[in-house]
Amino acid sequence: MKRSNLTRKELAQLINEKMGFSLRSAGELVDAVFDKLKKSLLHEESIKLVQFGTFTVRKKTSRVGRNPRTGETMEISKRSMVSFRPSKVVREKLNQD
Repeated sequence: MKRSNLTRKELAQLINEKMGFSLRSAGELVDAVFDKLKKSLLHEESIKLVQFGTFTVRKKTSRVGRNPRTGETMEISKRSMVSFRPSKVVREKLNQD
């Protein structure tokens, strides 16, 4: 199975083909959607996309870690991360054989 990345440009081209928007308008639409998603995550709001999944911001506490190369211990600072949980529909499609 070959892996590839879905790019912003490909999304804009898909919107252009499916909905007839100009490539420029489709690109602006993609940018607007991602800007809103980013702002919501920065405000620590969950994003639920029906039949796709939910994005949430999780807080991780600081902890002691170890450099695998040198064995030196160090503190890993607390941080926030984005977590994604796929919907039941997506999980079922991914696990079909």
